Amino acid sequence: MKWLCCQLGAREHYAVPRALQITGLLDQFITDLWMRPRRFHPALAGARISAPNLAALTFELKAYATRANGWGLICERNQWFQNRAVGQLAQVRNNGGHTVFAYSYAAERIFKLARQRGWRTVLGQIDPGPADERIVADLHKDSNGRWKPAPSEYWDRWRSECELADQIVVNSTWSQQALLGEGVPAEKIRVLPLAYEAGAESKAFQRHYPEAFSAERPLRVLFLGQINLRKGVGELFEAIKLLTGEHVEFWFAGPTQIRIPPEFRKHPQVKWFGVVPRLAVDRYYRNADVFILPTLSDGFGLTQLEAQSWKLPVIVSRRCGEVVEDAVNGLILEEVSAAAIATALVECLRSPDLLRAMSARSGVSGRFSLQTLASSLSNLSTDYTD
Repeated sequence: MKWLCCQLGAREHYAVPRALQITGLLDQFITDLWMRPRRFHPALAGARISAPNLAALTFELKAYATRANGWGLICERNQWFQNRAVGQLAQVRNNGGHTVFAYSYAAERIFKLARQRGWRTVLGQIDPGPADERIVADLHKDSNGRWKPAPSEYWDRWRSECELADQIVVNSTWSQQALLGEGVPAEKIRVLPLAYEAGAESKAFQRHYPEAFSAERPLRVLFLGQINLRKGVGELFEAIKLLTGEHVEFWFAGPTQIRIPPEFRKHPQVKWFGVVPRLAVDRYYRNADVFILPTLSDGFGLTQLEAQSWKLPVIVSRRCGEVVEDAVNGLILEEVSAAAIATALVECLRSPDLLRAMSARSGVSGRFSLQTLASSLSNLSTDYTD
């Protein structure tokens, strides 16, 4: 059964269509923009690709000119892409079974057409859904209205997508539990982690730790990604207070989406690097001693795999995908709190040998290879056929 893959944006470096391509299952890849250097992947150079480049650029220029933003722009872009994708799918000869894959929040119209044609539908769920929004809403309850929830129609369309989907792919058990809590049938849900390919330079990298950390050589803790409350930054800030005076240095790299209290902007143990270009992130992974992601909710934290590719021990919560093995290649926080974060970091600070051992066992497991994803997607076809 050939696949028609519909994807708005460059999510996951086009991992799903690439995986389908290497198994020979990809019939056509439909996206919004396909052009070098950033919206392109050489692994798909031989695939059948449909991308209305001029229309996509026109849409974005119009949005910029009219200063469209927020949920209004997100919803408008999702609907625009679906209209384009449906027009392309309508031209596909219905001379056999197809599987149509689309990501959540931009799939409803696509799946309605697929169902009319008798095609199988697979939804790629990019996050934990409404449960995620409720967590974020609680974090922003004192923001005086600065944070805005998604409009009700956004979630109405998502529920329609879930009903229209024959199968729903999530990337973690946390997302699976969140969807089950919304009443999505368990038999529809499949847990497939994200795929990540480590570069040749990271594979050859050797990490070294001092015999003891000191004021001259502190423990360097890296947080890389969106700096917001959902990622556990509030609890991390409180942990910094608890560790004031210790030989620990905190590195924050990524876009800041919250107001940073002045005490942390000027804290002697905190360094702010701002938005880091994709080509420059490797430098931070190389130079750090431990990576931290105390997120309160993530469908899957791909930065965990990026960090592990550089043999970094990783400290994470249980709500970002099953990557870390506790005390093997990192530490798992049983709760996201300042005390739990501080305790984990003190353990690393006092025992460079522990860091050395976890680093030696760090690396990207074969569970997260593109070939494993390809095999898992092929098995989805088998499950449906059976």
